[in-house]
Amino acid sequence: MPVSSFDIRRVIRPNILRLEPYRCARDDYSEGVLLDANENSFGPAYQASIVPASGSSDQVHIEARTGGQQLHRYPDPLGREVKQRILKLRPSVAGIDNVFLGVGSDEVIDLLVRITCQPGRDSVLVTPPTYGMYRVVASINDVGVVKVPLIVEGGAFQLDVDAVIKAALDDESIKIIWLCSPGNPTGTVLQEEDVRRVLECGFGGLVVIDEAYVDFTRADRGQSYARLVAEYPGLFVMQTMSKSFGLAGIRLGVGIGGCEVVYHLNNTKAPYSVSTLTLDVAKAALSDEGILKMRAVIDILREQRDEFLIPELRKLPHVGAILGGNDGNFVLCRLVDSSGCASNEIAKSVYTEMAEKRGLVVRFRGTDYGCEGCLRVTVGTAEENRMVIEVMRSLLSAIP
Repeated sequence: MPVSSFDIRRVIRPNILRLEPYRCARDDYSEGVLLDANENSFGPAYQASIVPASGSSDQVHIEARTGGQQLHRYPDPLGREVKQRILKLRPSVAGIDNVFLGVGSDEVIDLLVRITCQPGRDSVLVTPPTYGMYRVVASINDVGVVKVPLIVEGGAFQLDVDAVIKAALDDESIKIIWLCSPGNPTGTVLQEEDVRRVLECGFGGLVVIDEAYVDFTRADRGQSYARLVAEYPGLFVMQTMSKSFGLAGIRLGVGIGGCEVVYHLNNTKAPYSVSTLTLDVAKAALSDEGILKMRAVIDILREQRDEFLIPELRKLPHVGAILGGNDGNFVLCRLVDSSGCASNEIAKSVYTEMAEKRGLVVRFRGTDYGCEGCLRVTVGTAEENRMVIEVMRSLLSAIP
């Protein structure tokens, strides 16, 4: 492997390198009689109770906990207990200084752009079809977007490695290469040899791999690229509690990368962005029992995906192909007309009819590059999956 060209001083914006971060009260102390953060010492209004202290007529005991949480206190700004449990889940990660927690992956995406890209000057590279928030965040931050499409022929959805490398090396404005593995909406794991070629090409910015769906991938088809972080200082891996753990509502995104990158992310984020409620639920989910349950559910979802949903979709009229690698908790299904050509008209009409008249919502992805005529169907419960097949069979059978 060539000597790494990654230099944090050339990647992080100068104003971020100079930033003197806000120091919050919980950075220093979190135990004892805490009178340093202007919190409400009487506890939360929600289900708080004030009762006389035993043996005293002029003092009160404040019951400040709600469901076990001290909601009148600010949370740990770094979420250290949650990070320790993430290390058990991802044992290849060296330590908690390599882990960042954000309000969903979307905050992680936004912060990565904000710490690296100068508005109006820098840009990011994306590989469509891919997750739309990379482009949205770039637009919000007045950052350019360079598109290098995936190889889509035959539903491959793999990197055009030579084109990615050429674009990244020819355009000095590019600070981040966004990769998605398994892809969204493609469901395809990127080939490790391709990822390593990008990491070793001499690009001096960040290569970010979004692994929101990595836990749904069978071990023989691919593993988390978090194991490569120690090897490549310019690699940053994103994961989430929303998908495999079924905790989209708590909004917790996870970033795994070099200590210096995580340091600057922590300096830039709002000090208490991840709430006590989120951290407590995440700790429970990341317990040994929680991880076992997560893996058991994934086994069920994989079985439903591979043994029922995909085979049954293939039997339906006007289903031309199941695209992608099917390594996520969803299936990308292409609908075709009577001549076998991909049809956005049919896909959009089926999508609309299902949502508005059948109470069954899937995702129309026909406008994404290489996805003409496609619906993305999330793997549901066995009952939900049967419903999808029955409704789609009814609607597609009525189309000439």
